[in-house]
Amino acid sequence: MQRLQAFKYELMPNGEQVRKMRQFAGMARFVFNRGLALQKERYEAGDKKLSYAALCKQLTGWRNSAETPWLRDGPIHPLQQSLKDLDRAYANFFAKRADFPRFKKKGQRDSFRYPDPKQIRLDQGNRRLYLPKLGWLRFRKSREVLGTVKNVTVSQSAGRWFVSIQTEREVAVPTPTGGAVGIDMGVARFATLSDGSYLAPLNSFKKHQTALRKAQQAMSRKVKFSNNWKKAKGRVQKIQARIANARRDYLHKASATISQNHALVVLEDLQVGNMSRSARGSVEQPGRQIRQKSGLNRSILDQGWYEFRRQLDYKLAWRGAHLVVVPPHNTSRTCPEVRSCRRREPAQSGPVCLRRMRLCGQCRSCRRHQCIKGGARPVSL
Repeated sequence: MQRLQAFKYELMPNGEQVRKMRQFAGMARFVFNRGLALQKERYEAGDKKLSYAALCKQLTGWRNSAETPWLRDGPIHPLQQSLKDLDRAYANFFAKRADFPRFKKKGQRDSFRYPDPKQIRLDQGNRRLYLPKLGWLRFRKSREVLGTVKNVTVSQSAGRWFVSIQTEREVAVPTPTGGAVGIDMGVARFATLSDGSYLAPLNSFKKHQTALRKAQQAMSRKVKFSNNWKKAKGRVQKIQARIANARRDYLHKASATISQNHALVVLEDLQVGNMSRSARGSVEQPGRQIRQKSGLNRSILDQGWYEFRRQLDYKLAWRGAHLVVVPPHNTSRTCPEVRSCRRREPAQSGPVCLRRMRLCGQCRSCRRHQCIKGGARPVSL
């Protein structure tokens, strides 16, 4: 069984390498935006959109043009990969998997990708990596890179540069272990399991909210795009990166623990976008309890429910287990057996009998009527 896996490390480049990486990221962003503008012009003129091969021909013309001769200073493969990302974004839009592609902005998710493993050399013993037109780059090695290198992505976040090495390796066909469990996501309790246990929320944004607010206020008082404004912006970005890193670490640990101990996990198919929508309303029909709703929105978005579900999906697949999502309307039903159970043992049943058993399928009647006939389906992300 072939497994693709990415290993991410922090780079330790010198000043010249930082300058080149910024330049290459800007080139990739320029090529993406120019390709998107060309596609929009053709659409407005009633012409058919260009394919990836046709966009690559346009790239050759841009590199040889007198207007953009600086494109020749960058590696060709990362620029072609930027056009491939644009073509994939169009495909996702027409397949209704994503919104229409948007123009990229400087300083937001700057990255470029090397797709040819023949041009990449990895020296794990000396903790360094060779990339075309960048030379040898040192990185902070936190774990071994397993498998054959397929591609390398260089990205920038909060003033630091990272490298993501995607590899492919052969693994044994996994055998799932453990039983089934249902998980109910929440705010007061991040995840409540059907066996009665639960995970307390991390609330990383809430812990750093005061520091972030002060940093944003200080940034707002600076002259925009001045040196002091850039320094203040860097402080805001560092706090935001700290919040995101803490949340990501917590979600990885929680999803790894659950996937290692269960062969079947059932989740409610929550529409987070609808739940965190603003309650401001309009002038004719103003919203009610806006402050309470805004606080609830922050709490919901601080939990990272979708990322938790995404991580559970691929980690369970690695171990041969399965993730099943149940439509929300099926998790609000109460079958006769559950009602009778509550009447017989109200003190022992509680929320576990009322909702958790119904979600994980431990109740025979609920498993028959809701999980099979109610429309439970495997997750597809």
